Amino acid sequence: MTYQAPIAYSQRATPARSLRAIEYDLFAQITQRLRTAWTTRKRDFPGLVRAVADNQRLWSTLAADVATPGNGLPDLLRARLFYLHEFTTRHSRLVLDDKAGVDALVEINTAIMRGLRGDGGAI
Repeated sequence: MTYQAPIAYSQRATPARSLRAIEYDLFAQITQRLRTAWTTRKRDFPGLVRAVADNQRLWSTLAADVATPGNGLPDLLRARLFYLHEFTTRHSRLVLDDKAGVDALVEINTAIMRGLRGDGGAI
């Protein structure tokens, strides 16, 4: 069996992706789901609830990460990201109470995606 080990470890089925690319993909998927769920909210309100909850879970995870001591991001960026988490939490409640749309959430996520791509996503 040991003769197969060099073969198994020498080839990758898929290239490794950067954490930045994974984060970008998560934001892109959730942002698209928010857009779609908003347009179908009248006939599929539970779909909107799921999309908003998934967006909130993503932001909660990000907030926990930037609040961790030793996080390598600059303090100002960490503070801005944490503020955006707080804003998305408040705005998500308004969306679910039918007092606001998802546009602000989509814009924030899109700015983050631009930043992850290096397109100057100002936060």
